[in-house]
Amino acid sequence: MFLENKNSRIQQIHFSEIENCGVSLFIKREDELHPFISGNKYRKLKYNLAEAAKQQKNTLLTFGGAYSNHIAAAAAAGFAYNFKTIGIIRGDELANNLEETIQNNPTLKFASEHNMQFEFVSRSAYRNKTESEFIALLQEKFGDFYLVPEGGTNKFAVKGCEEILAEEDAKYDFICCAVGTGGTISGIINSLKNHQNAIGFPALKGDFLSQEIKKYILKTENWSLNTNYHFGGYAKVSEELIIFINKFKKETKIPLDPVYTGKMMFGIVDLIKKGFFEKGTKILAIHTGGLQGIDGMNQLLEKKNLAQIV
Repeated sequence: MFLENKNSRIQQIHFSEIENCGVSLFIKREDELHPFISGNKYRKLKYNLAEAAKQQKNTLLTFGGAYSNHIAAAAAAGFAYNFKTIGIIRGDELANNLEETIQNNPTLKFASEHNMQFEFVSRSAYRNKTESEFIALLQEKFGDFYLVPEGGTNKFAVKGCEEILAEEDAKYDFICCAVGTGGTISGIINSLKNHQNAIGFPALKGDFLSQEIKKYILKTENWSLNTNYHFGGYAKVSEELIIFINKFKKETKIPLDPVYTGKMMFGIVDLIKKGFFEKGTKILAIHTGGLQGIDGMNQLLEKKNLAQIV
């Protein structure tokens, strides 16, 4: 059995900015599911690994950026369950001095240590990652493999993410989660009770995610995306966000990553302060992991002489 089903623990959040707002906020610690295959990546990879084994494939090939949570998790999962892993990495310039790149990039270093083979491609070529011609070229080069999409989202990933919510989570009115490729919130929407609502907080700019999510969900109501808290887009941050993440960790002892969960929690707290939720509402935020990306973000923040995540 690959990545057994687990129900992660829930803790109530006591945070000074919302303590007098009359709303109860809780967080589901999916980040604690596994030390390396963290959060929603654990859920997304579970049934993909099972399908790869069913198809008798011994190689996983997937896509991601140089600091991708998915790349790190796929490498760890392959290492743990005896799959060869190949990462198609965005940015062919990273291959110019490969040894230096890997040593200076915490994500790629981790993936390399877990035996992932890299193929660095240009950003223009990377945009063709879903095209059959591009995939055929990869098959020509690497042979037979099981393809896991960028971010891990497909029907098997959604099936895994349907296991995030447990029966006892029915007491919460709103389920909130960060949104990257849409797989996690799709699974959550499919497992909502009728009285519950899901709010997704996209880390990317644009409204295209709604259409992606609709490919996988069974329900058309009870969910929405709030696109006001992306902070400029994927992997973009501000000093305000970093200050919030550090303050949140200091008060709650819960670490947040700057690309996904930090933005989600900033959005939830802001909506609570603005009175978006009625008094007495119970909110459950999903901690989707991604903490491995903090080291890489801190490198970028240091170069810009900005405050770092502690």
